[in-house]
Amino acid sequence: MSDTLTLPAEARDRVGKGASRSLRREGRVPAVVYGGNQAPLSVHVEEKELRRQLGTGHFFNSIVEIEVDGVTVRTLPKEVAFHPVNDRPLHADFLRLSADSKVHVEVPVVFVNEAASPGLKKGGVLNIVRHELELVCEPNNIPDEISIDVTGLDIGASIHISHVTLPAGVASAITDRDFTIATIVAPSALKSEEGDAAPAA
Repeated sequence: MSDTLTLPAEARDRVGKGASRSLRREGRVPAVVYGGNQAPLSVHVEEKELRRQLGTGHFFNSIVEIEVDGVTVRTLPKEVAFHPVNDRPLHADFLRLSADSKVHVEVPVVFVNEAASPGLKKGGVLNIVRHELELVCEPNNIPDEISIDVTGLDIGASIHISHVTLPAGVASAITDRDFTIATIVAPSALKSEEGDAAPAA
């Protein structure tokens, strides 16, 4: 589970493009907290601190506690809009979390024990179809990553979501098919050699 992050904020009295531009000139980023059957809350946060938290690499899979006017609101970051040229954050959206809420998150996949895969030892290539898995879980139970063991897998093997043991309380958001996460394929050199040999045979 990723660490909980704390993001100080101030309430926004004015909304609109003009007010947002003014905030950005002051080094602030306008943001909205929504959901939880409550009215949206318009706030602004310090750009430097938001950039720092974005740089952790797990911002979108972390609970972010937004502190505004002495009140702490538990949220999950949903979207950050960036300037197309300089990549400055322009606006952020946060989803308010209730005690019994479940959230959709995208969690990175890591592959382990590659040295124990016969296919990879022969020179096969791990072809990753999905670098992240879309999961459903409670906010306090978001995994940092999902490890997939490739021990014993040979060339031609496929890894599907049904082969993955997810942590307790975590489920795949995609339930209508057994989708592929990765395959072990022959290297292109091996394929060309086989192709050249076929006519001679």
